[in-house]
Amino acid sequence: MKRILLFILIFGTGFCVYAQKPIAIDSALTTRHGPEKGSLIIIGGGNVVAEIWDRFIELAGGVEKARIVVVTNASGDEKEDYHSAAIDTLSRRLGKNRISRLHLKNIREANDEKNFKILQNATGIYFSGGRQWRIADVYLNTLTHLEFFNLLNRGGVIAGSSAGASIQGSFLWRGDTKGAQILIGDHTQGLGFLRNSIIDQHLIVRNRQFDATEFIKIAPQFIGIGLNESTAIVVQKDEFEVIGASAVAVYDYTAITGKGNNSSVTRENYYGTSNRPFFFLNKGQKYDLKEHKIIRERNTNRTNQTSN
Repeated sequence: MKRILLFILIFGTGFCVYAQKPIAIDSALTTRHGPEKGSLIIIGGGNVVAEIWDRFIELAGGVEKARIVVVTNASGDEKEDYHSAAIDTLSRRLGKNRISRLHLKNIREANDEKNFKILQNATGIYFSGGRQWRIADVYLNTLTHLEFFNLLNRGGVIAGSSAGASIQGSFLWRGDTKGAQILIGDHTQGLGFLRNSIIDQHLIVRNRQFDATEFIKIAPQFIGIGLNESTAIVVQKDEFEVIGASAVAVYDYTAITGKGNNSSVTRENYYGTSNRPFFFLNKGQKYDLKEHKIIRERNTNRTNQTSN
């Protein structure tokens, strides 16, 4: 019964309650999951270490050119003392004049061009942590949402931590207004910067590493990404690299079940005799999202020694 309900939630008419008509995604994209242009930095929450900030600023144009907009909706209502640590950190690194806050109240404001003009000159966007459904309630399928994609299309970078990580996926994981313990809830559409994906965060610290397994078994077209704290993936086209302090879990249908069209991706390739329904990638490792396989770096030193 649990699997049937999950199937209905994913594929049935209740897949998502749209705030308004969905925005159009270019059907001619050559990438499977990642953006054709620009970069994503998807962070697992906790302390964002210096290496991650450095990469974000570099991809946004460097310390001389970066202009960052921080979207703080996930952290609470505008009347609350919502999270601003990202603004403080980026202001120290770049100067306050190159950091702007975006915290619109509703869909109407997000469809009013005067409210998102600051995005048109931005080179980077950062989504702060909190609850991911708050971002969806205001920006999903709006003209501001389109402007986020426009930033990617001109080579910019979108980053986010915790809720700001999960909102970057296409299926919104832990998006229920009643609490993050509900995996598939009353908000199920993310902003879709990483297509055909679900993204989880605080993975090991909150013992979430097995939570995405059943979803991927039912929905093989999705890739699952689970990030531990102080750790991120940098996505460019259909490749990502792990940076930061810990590890990233990947949930892939073929690797979980041993079934699928990609014969190079099997349970044995990743786990050996282990029955874990995921595999970890550590700092510096890379993954091919289109082929769903680890990128094995060539050992040039060994090759040179052999040829000598």
